[in-house]
Amino acid sequence: MSTDFKPVSSSKVSISELMLPSHTNFSGKIHGGYILQLLDQIAFASASKFSGNYCVTASVDTVNFLKPIEVGELVTMKASVNYVGRSSMIVGIRVEAENIQTGAIKHCNSSYFTMVAKDKDGKSVPVPGLILSNLEEVRRFRKAIKHIEVRKEVEEHEKLTNINSIEDLASLEKYNVLLEIS
Repeated sequence: MSTDFKPVSSSKVSISELMLPSHTNFSGKIHGGYILQLLDQIAFASASKFSGNYCVTASVDTVNFLKPIEVGELVTMKASVNYVGRSSMIVGIRVEAENIQTGAIKHCNSSYFTMVAKDKDGKSVPVPGLILSNLEEVRRFRKAIKHIEVRKEVEEHEKLTNINSIEDLASLEKYNVLLEIS
C-alpha cells in the first residue's frame, strides 16, 4: 500500500470547447470519434496531474453516448480519478453540452478510462493512494470496484466458455445470426 495519498480534488480537470462544423459526422452531429479524442486527452491530463507521471490509456471501460452534440454548442468535460490501484487509475469523465444562446445544458456522455502511470523508461510506477473526502467520491470509488469485479467475471466466463460445443452453437439460435461454419 502507498504511504503517499492525494485527494480526488488534485486530479480534477475541466476543459471546454466550442463545437465547429469541422467536427461533424455525415449526419451533421459532432463526430463521436472527435469526442473520444477529447476524452482521451482529459483522461491523460487528470491521471498525469494526480500521479505526477506520464500516463497511458490501458482501456476504455465505458463510453455511453447519451445525447447528440450540435454544432455551436459549448462542450465541457469534467474529469477526476475515481479509483487507484498500484499503478493504474480509473478516470471518470462527464461531458455536458451547453446551448450558448439559451443556456440549456444537457448531459451527453459518461466515460471511464483506465490509465497507467509510467516512468521515463516506460515501466509502470506506483501512484499515490486516494483520499475520499465526501460520499459522492466514495460512491464513485465503489462503482469503480464493481466495474473491476464485473470485468474479471466476464474474463473468467470467456475462459470457461467452450465455443466449439454443440450446446453453445445451439444457444445462438435465439439471436439474429445465421451459422454457416464449414
